[in-house]
Amino acid sequence: MKKYFLFDLDGTITDTGEGIMKSAQYALTAFGFPQQTEAQLRRFVGPPLQGSFETFYGLSPVDAARAVEKYRERYRDKGVFESPLYPGMAGFLERLRGNAVLCLATSKPLVFARQILSLRGVEQYFTCLSGAELDGARTDKAEVIAYARELLENPPKEQMVMVGDRRQDVLGAKAQGVESVGVLYGYSDPGELWEAGATHLVSSVEELEALCFSLL
Repeated sequence: MKKYFLFDLDGTITDTGEGIMKSAQYALTAFGFPQQTEAQLRRFVGPPLQGSFETFYGLSPVDAARAVEKYRERYRDKGVFESPLYPGMAGFLERLRGNAVLCLATSKPLVFARQILSLRGVEQYFTCLSGAELDGARTDKAEVIAYARELLENPPKEQMVMVGDRRQDVLGAKAQGVESVGVLYGYSDPGELWEAGATHLVSSVEELEALCFSLL
């Protein structure tokens, strides 16, 4: 039986792709890169930004950090508002909160994550918020999950489950000995969550709700 549900934000609770992709392009343009395709920009949704700039565009750690700052120039003014909830999400979170403990577990800086949850009217459903810091601390999903467990006063791992849309969510959960739910309606590539070893897979918010209640 599960009692503690950890939720990723981008691509799981909110469809933040537009704001992230436009802000990534804004940063890449500043570094002289041409307009990217949607498929290329989708890679920024979910994983830590610094690593994405380094891995996909060959930026040095110093330049990648500068690219992250350039990204945030646009994101804090515009991108954070381009973050609608997935249809049915608010009602689902409210219903689940009446039967379980919810905690946000995101690699996004907490200052932005908290703003988005508040903006969309769902912050009150979460007992705790675990995420990254603006200085780059705690961006690894395993660290985020470990901190969430600490905030929850270290409940048994078998009572916890991580819900997310990218391989980092699944692998982070596995590293912490926690089961995972991969949501296919987010920004994962075909087969990504299955290959990462997600414990469960769902294709919609409705399927996610049914699964979560079956795990209680």
